[in-house]
Amino acid sequence: MTRVTAQRRMRRITSAGEIDRPDTLAVEEPLEIRVRGESLTVTMRTPGNDIDLVHGFLFGETLIAEAADIHSARYCAGTDDDGRNTYNVLDVGLHHPVVLPDRPFLTTGACGLCGRTALDEVRLRTRYPLSAPEPLVDAAVLAALPESLRSRQSVFDATGGLHAAGLFTADGTALVVREDIGRHNAVDKVIGWALRENRIPAADLVLVVSGRASFELAQKAVLAGIPVLAAVSAPSSLAVDLAAESGLTLAGFVRGETMNIYSHPERIRRSDGAG
Repeated sequence: MTRVTAQRRMRRITSAGEIDRPDTLAVEEPLEIRVRGESLTVTMRTPGNDIDLVHGFLFGETLIAEAADIHSARYCAGTDDDGRNTYNVLDVGLHHPVVLPDRPFLTTGACGLCGRTALDEVRLRTRYPLSAPEPLVDAAVLAALPESLRSRQSVFDATGGLHAAGLFTADGTALVVREDIGRHNAVDKVIGWALRENRIPAADLVLVVSGRASFELAQKAVLAGIPVLAAVSAPSSLAVDLAAESGLTLAGFVRGETMNIYSHPERIRRSDGAG
């Protein structure tokens, strides 16, 4: 399935005049996730890496603990106006029973919780406490990761309309990069990849995101045992609170040679050896 971009007509207006031409856009389509035939949620995503997305989503919702908890994942029948399979309904079979909500819910960029309740909820759900001081990441390496992430955003190059997330080793080696119209989906895709590759808990890895660091993204990092989260843009106040309480190193505004470390800076060192 490769329908990650689509062509639409548009009128471009510049100081030199106007021109009508096609433009390449990122595709946004719903994905309904079912568990044993029962609808669990619908998320708006960019098609591609849906299996990783579902693994990451179910892991983040603590419905699975490892990839082996899923024994099947198949697209259900469904066609568009041209009779083609939409690949927009994915049914997952689990080895263990789970209690699903009374009705499907629509995922959004909001966590659905507030303040103290949200922090307590994550503390109860996490399986991998971030207590170790490792990995130590050189500040120069961390500063270079957003550009390394950006260089791997092939669909963004064509559309300018996708978020990205990537998992990197402490020395800056890229293990996986995923793009999506939703920043939370991009993170679910890389965490789902890590789960399938038996890399959870990801205690030696750095999660890099192309936009801001919301509470939801910090929560996903903590639940996956990822010790360092770096964002190109700003974090939210609740994301910083969660990072501070959970042991997560949270860096924001990681651009060029500068960055802001909002929590647990002990994992970041300068090239001269200073903390």
